[in-house]
Amino acid sequence: MNSLGINKDPKDTRVVVAMSGGVDSSVAAALLHEQGYDVVGVTLQLYDMGDQTAKSKTCCAGQDIYDAKKVADERGFPHYVLNYESNFRESVIDDFADSYIRGETPIPCVKCNQTVKFRDLLEVAYDLGAHCMATGHYIKRTVNDDGKAQLHRAHDHGKDQSYFLFATTQQQLDFLRFPLGGWSKDKTRLEAQRLGLITADKPDSQDICFVPDGNYTKIVKKIRPEAEKPGEIVHIDGRIIGGHEGIIHYTIGQRRGIGIGGGVSKNNEPLYVVSIEPATNRVIVGPKAALARNIIHVQGCNWLENVPKDGLSIDLKFRSVMKPVPARLMGGANGAAKIHLDEAQYGISPGQAAVCYHNDRVLGGGWIIRSEAA
Repeated sequence: MNSLGINKDPKDTRVVVAMSGGVDSSVAAALLHEQGYDVVGVTLQLYDMGDQTAKSKTCCAGQDIYDAKKVADERGFPHYVLNYESNFRESVIDDFADSYIRGETPIPCVKCNQTVKFRDLLEVAYDLGAHCMATGHYIKRTVNDDGKAQLHRAHDHGKDQSYFLFATTQQQLDFLRFPLGGWSKDKTRLEAQRLGLITADKPDSQDICFVPDGNYTKIVKKIRPEAEKPGEIVHIDGRIIGGHEGIIHYTIGQRRGIGIGGGVSKNNEPLYVVSIEPATNRVIVGPKAALARNIIHVQGCNWLENVPKDGLSIDLKFRSVMKPVPARLMGGANGAAKIHLDEAQYGISPGQAAVCYHNDRVLGGGWIIRSEAA
């Protein structure tokens, strides 16, 4: 059994490595090649922003494709670039725009992993005769006594990417490998320097690849020109207190930039976006207390663990950067579930993911459709 858990010599084990052009996937590919594996690097061209990509902190940009190819050439393993712009637009960009029109706050990186990377790219890996596919994600994969693969949060919780990979299915997980899951980012950069990779000091990607300047509303308006439709800003007490230029400019929990002046609330108490009503084109605002929710409804769930009929105590994340909070998961029919939070939380937005954990183990999760106060 080799280090990837496959009963073959490394030289007889073909590993397709998804190379984004960043330091993480570069190290994963170069390290596996150094260990004697039959490595094939694959980079997806997802979105063409022209000259902007050379200046942006995104992934899968023009410069990134060049960097991935350079790493492969210098280390001596084959590398392919696949144009997946059409797949990416249909599965990720269009969904991104439509989510804002529905009053949601989307997570395009999860959709990208769920569709283009861990669906379409895995098919390419199968076609290339790979025994597994590796990525540079910070997440740990283990195998229990009965041979079932499991997902766990990365050793470095500050870099953990499990929230973005909750939709990974059991079949995909059996095929995937994450060589960096037990590492810190500092160790990865040290390895990149030792290996002499041109990406060793490359900054981490931070922006959504098709929104390199951070102006997501510009992208939404370009794709869906009808999205910017004026409407009313309404206080939860029913008062119309202002107007807006389109619900796409607002997200649940937003405080700044709402577009209303002082004197609306008692003692000028700050107002937050409490809900967004696409049917009436209204933005509902109120005090922070009005954001408190302790029940979350999710759909489109993916589970790596069976959910008992009487429920399961879990730790929950409904934003990528938050610390998990205690909750109870109740399974439902047709890929739906209900999550009861031990304590009310704030700023829970439809379109985000609710990801469930048991300690550091990833149980799965689903897409938030609504929340309520019991």
